[in-house]
Amino acid sequence: MEKNEITYALIDSGHGRKLEKVGGLLIDRPCNVAIWEPQCKEKWKEADAVFTREKEGNWIFTRKKSSWQVEIENVLFHVTPTDFGHLGFFPEHAFLWKWMRGKFRERNANVSFLNLFAYSGGASLVAAQEKAKVCHLDASKPMVAMARENAKLNGLSEAPIRWIVDDVKKFLLREKKREVQYDAILLDPPSFGRGTNNEIFTIEEDIISLLEMCKSLLSKDPLFVAFSCHTPGFTPTVLHHLLKQTFGGKISIGEMLLPSVSSFSLPSGSYAIWEGK
Repeated sequence: MEKNEITYALIDSGHGRKLEKVGGLLIDRPCNVAIWEPQCKEKWKEADAVFTREKEGNWIFTRKKSSWQVEIENVLFHVTPTDFGHLGFFPEHAFLWKWMRGKFRERNANVSFLNLFAYSGGASLVAAQEKAKVCHLDASKPMVAMARENAKLNGLSEAPIRWIVDDVKKFLLREKKREVQYDAILLDPPSFGRGTNNEIFTIEEDIISLLEMCKSLLSKDPLFVAFSCHTPGFTPTVLHHLLKQTFGGKISIGEMLLPSVSSFSLPSGSYAIWEGK
């Protein structure tokens, strides 16, 4: 398969939508923040699939692939369109994955890595590629199954990854009792979620205690804690304050941006990173 047939790229955005090249297909999806004018208006006519909330069925395909894959930051994903308009991966995290690679290589030793709200496994697989010992946690059994399929796709079926389906707080409490420690932690909490037994998670009420739990699991020589977020109102400054009050030290913050070579970059959430000494 040619490289051009599996890569991801943001082509354009505007009028409340985004146009992406996903594994050789052009995908037109909603994007509320893209209120500007599109820059490549003719390109939108070439879309192979459109997601709309106005018609039953949501996805309208003019061209399909029997086996659909995409590569982001040297990780392959199965593309799995959902009824919510998602594709089974979040490309705005790619810069974090690249940064993580660098940190793992700097340490040049086995790193224990905890990936919370781990979704389809992007960060887990990057860590596994860099020989880290990984714990991948998500409350959704189907999502963890998808992540395991992505691991298989990347030749990482035998990598040292613990696949955990559980409520995040219950799991962290058990890890603390077991005195398990991690050198690096990544969390990407939702605005609202449910645990394996319908435990309610809301970011406004639970994030401070969650960060405190993460702090209690850090090793004596921690590498980093990275916190990404798509919740409206949780700006980089909000994430900075949350990490600062929990971990102290220097915090790096910013917007998660999807870059485009032909149009505007697209804001896609916030991030903050604390690095160990």
